[in-house]
Amino acid sequence: MCGIFACHCHPDVQKFRATAIRMGKQVKHRGPDWSGNHTANNTILVHERLSIVGIDTGAQPILSEDGSIALAVNGEIYNHKILRKQLHTQYPFKTHSDCEVIIPLYQEHGLDAPKFLDGMFSWVLHDKKQDRLVAARDPIGITTFYIGRSSSTPGAVYFASELKCLHPVCDKIEAFPPGHVYDSKTDQMTRYYTPKWLVEPTSIPTTPLDYTLLRETFERAVRKRLMAEVPYGVLLSGGLDSSLVAAIAQRETQRLQREYAKQQAALQSGAASPQTNGTPRPAESGDVSGEGLAGIDEDYRLTDVPVLSQLNSFSIGLPGAPDAVAALEVAKFLGTKHHTFTFTIQEGLDALYDVIFHLETYDVTTIRASTPMFLLARKIKAMGVKMVLSGEGSDEIFGGYLYFHNAPDKQAFHEETVRRVKNLHLADCLRANKSTSAWGVEARVPFLDQEFLDVAMNIDPAEKMITKDRIEKYIIRQAFDPATLPPGAKPYLPAKILWRQKEQFSDGVGYGWIDGLKDEAAKLVTDAQMVEETIRREKPGWGDDVPDSKEAYWYRCMFDEHFPPYCAETVMRWTPTWSEGTDPSGRAVGVHREAYQGEGGGGV
Repeated sequence: MCGIFACHCHPDVQKFRATAIRMGKQVKHRGPDWSGNHTANNTILVHERLSIVGIDTGAQPILSEDGSIALAVNGEIYNHKILRKQLHTQYPFKTHSDCEVIIPLYQEHGLDAPKFLDGMFSWVLHDKKQDRLVAARDPIGITTFYIGRSSSTPGAVYFASELKCLHPVCDKIEAFPPGHVYDSKTDQMTRYYTPKWLVEPTSIPTTPLDYTLLRETFERAVRKRLMAEVPYGVLLSGGLDSSLVAAIAQRETQRLQREYAKQQAALQSGAASPQTNGTPRPAESGDVSGEGLAGIDEDYRLTDVPVLSQLNSFSIGLPGAPDAVAALEVAKFLGTKHHTFTFTIQEGLDALYDVIFHLETYDVTTIRASTPMFLLARKIKAMGVKMVLSGEGSDEIFGGYLYFHNAPDKQAFHEETVRRVKNLHLADCLRANKSTSAWGVEARVPFLDQEFLDVAMNIDPAEKMITKDRIEKYIIRQAFDPATLPPGAKPYLPAKILWRQKEQFSDGVGYGWIDGLKDEAAKLVTDAQMVEETIRREKPGWGDDVPDSKEAYWYRCMFDEHFPPYCAETVMRWTPTWSEGTDPSGRAVGVHREAYQGEGGGGV
């Protein structure tokens, strides 16, 4: 992940420049590899870079050939090589960056440019000739992005990757809506991502289930996210979602190893040129082919990426945690180079203040799950890994949370999955993005691939319903079950992992973690403080957002130490639906089984 700060139409941009650079430094943790800025007219773009692709030439902001267009991007464009070949007009690329293609796309398609991008992204583009600023965010909001205004500069508009860049200079901040593009010409947002399942959630899909299509589309989603020129790995909790991601990533890594071995053999025989994977070719003037660049081709196959001797996998938990035990079993089955880290409850408690600063939320679920991920990301960065794949999104798409057992019918089930996917940018995407980027690590999430979403969200929701014969997320499990694979195909996972019941991450790292948080909150927050009348009197800035537990009260107080009250408008509380309780822990749902166990093949 990278970090962005931008301001358009500032009344004195030269005087503001030092402040803008200082605001950009607030997210230097997201981009520790390089800093850049660009000023034109009354606009300034500031960029903090984490180099994953185009590491030698991809410093930002990127300028067009004549210098009239400046671009700052946070994210990855997986189809950039394909897009280079599809441009109507030849463009003189100057870098190996996957992001540079946005400039010629804007030149050819204007505000429709985001529609062509396959990836996760937030970006700001300034067109000096038109004095026009365009900003966009990926369809689901995998990358965090905010827009701000200031009463002291009423004509200006501000953008940033995190709140901490904006609240010192803005008094009104909102989350930039996913799947939208902003145009300074109209000062308006326009939705560019408009699949029927998203914009018409009450229209229930009727597409028949196709296990092969579901499996192959997800495999493509994982493969394209291995695009990198640096060491990468997978987060492996031992649950279904991360295990599937790891299994596919390992297969692709092994395929690349075989291709590399063939190439080396050909080199030794003199039958091939000395071009190896991971070695970008110099960009030639006018070359838009993308040859020699990291990325996918038209067949969704990776080319020119680092060849790893082994795929690294990472897990974390309290000693003896359910997820850590399962993760080790998956790693042994797949043959990954596995790293199991442990943390103590006290270490987690000690990290909370920093976790909330980086997350910029006080939501109980997000903080519980983010703390172990935050600690793990630091360990990963220390090992020299800069990018990891993770399993976020599956539970929202397939109704994997245990409360979905209580869904009354398929319409309610579908509408709830749509609601959860739409809110991912305020929940699990925010957690994955900010927990890892706090240490300069990038998390990629294959389940939120646009093509995969279009397949999975258009399946008849009756197929996703949980019944006495079908465990949660049955169809994605069955898509990778040996009974559904082609004859003789190698299993992806052990059966008891493939059919293991859902553990919410904050539970799976060790049941003592949540209990420890509740115990600490009980020590720090008194019963008298929890009286609603007292809260409204002593915390007027909280308005109607009254915490319902001491744990929630404690987190909100820490949030207030970091951020002014108006930043709370960007926060969403995650609570289960169809449940009498408000505790988000999976253990609070009656169907949870506190044991590491799984269903037999077929999940029945």
